[in-house]
This record gives sequence, structure tokens and C-alpha cells, in this order.
Amino acid sequence: MTVVLAGVGADTTNLGALAPLYDDGRFEYVPIPEKIPDTDEAETLGSWDLHGTDGTAADLTNRIAPQPIGDADRTVAGDALESWPLHRDPNFAALTYGEHRTSGYVERLRALEPGDVVGFYTGLRRPGGDRAHRYLIGYFTVDRVDVADPDQPRADREAMLAAHSDNAHAKRAQDGELYLEKPVVLIDGREPGGLFDRHPIRLSDYYTKPGNERSQYYLREEIATKWAVRAGGENMMYKPAYRCALSGAAFRRRVGPLSGRTAEDADPLADEAAVETTD
Repeated sequence: MTVVLAGVGADTTNLGALAPLYDDGRFEYVPIPEKIPDTDEAETLGSWDLHGTDGTAADLTNRIAPQPIGDADRTVAGDALESWPLHRDPNFAALTYGEHRTSGYVERLRALEPGDVVGFYTGLRRPGGDRAHRYLIGYFTVDRVDVADPDQPRADREAMLAAHSDNAHAKRAQDGELYLEKPVVLIDGREPGGLFDRHPIRLSDYYTKPGNERSQYYLREEIATKWAVRAGGENMMYKPAYRCALSGAAFRRRVGPLSGRTAEDADPLADEAAVETTD
């Protein structure tokens, strides 16, 4: 049994801003803007409502520069910004997630089996408050894993994408052609799973290591130990994929409930009970 932690959500590199974490523990999950305008996804920056305040995801920024867009100097702003589609990945309503990143993601995700868990973390910032950090915001239990490959027969690839029709990668595939012609891991989830209602779990620390000149984000040492992190490294600057040698049951006990969460649930280190590892 395995848990993989995946970095997701809008950030300063694609939206120009981080989603907020409010003082009462609520937070916003904002998917990244889609890199191309051609997708079957109906959700846009202007339709994605914020839950902790009035407004939409479009209110978090004034322009984006999605790539590729045909013109490296082109930006999207104004009405075009509000109508720009989102890359809704993961889709917590449909419990589906896809990935083509090769920096450990495809390798670790394609090895998952039914009953394993994918946890999702993102960058959040308190409005006018403390430093931004990486936070676990939810998870789902794995039900099915497929890999769509540009080298497989077209009919097989189209059938696979159709079987994952709610997935953001399937929605932006044009006539069965995969974006950037990269293999894509397509994961359908099942319950237990979903987005936390509040009180996400902070995964990062920010400090300067001895011998370094600059501070960086690192995975909290306590998390690496308690969650039996076996792959992904310690530097969190670029959202690595972490593999944890935990059973799904042990992970769920460690992170607490999806809804009705309290501030204590945001501290996964408070429960000192033994954690079941799967090495």
C-alpha cells in the first residue's frame, strides 16, 4: 500500500497569486488556468466562486500568461481573463486526477493500485498575514489507474480518455491527441476522498540551511518521519511528488476527517500513536 502526495493548484507561476487561507481555517482551492483555450471544461476563472469571500478566482489576479498560447509575449486580461478555462485537476467533485509531469510524478502515480491514496497539497497564503506555505488540502482513495500513451493505437487511447471523461487531461485532448504528446496517468478515485472543509495541514518549513545563502521551502522533518516519506526529497520549491510508505488507513487516521475539521486536525503530529508503514 502506498500514498503519493501531489502538488497542485494555482500559484505565482501560473496565476500570479496564491489562494488564501483564512483565519477561521477555511481556504480556497483554485485550479491552475488551462494552458490552451481549447478544452471541454466549462469552469473558468470568472465562474469559479471563492467560498471565504465574495468574488471569483479571476479576482485573485489581473492578468495571466498561459503557455503555450502561440505568442510568448501575449497576456490574458479583462473579459478574456474571466472567460479563460481552468485546468480542474484534481476534480474533487468527480474524484479524478491526471498527470504528465515526468519529475517523479508519472513514475510514482502509475505504480498506484486500487486502495492506495493520492493526497493533494498546494500553496496558500493568509491575506495580509504570515508567510505562504504548502498545505495538504485533501485526498482520495485510488479506484482505477490508466496510462494514456501517444504511442498506443488511437482507438485504444480515445477509449481510455472517454473512460475518464471528467478528467482535465481528457477534456483538453484534441481528437484523441494528448497535450504535448506526453504519456498521461489518469486516476479515478473513490470514497473516502474529497477536499478538506477547513484546517489544511502545513507540510513546509521555510529556513536557510547551513552553508546556503538563501532561505527555501523544505518538507517538514516531522512530516517526513511520521508519514514515512520514502521518495521526493526535501526541497518543496517545485512541488515534488512524495511517496509515503503508509497504508491508506494509516494515512487517513493521521490527517483526520474530511469535514467537521478542527484546528487540532491541522496538526498531524499531535497523535503519537504508531503509524503502520508498508516497507
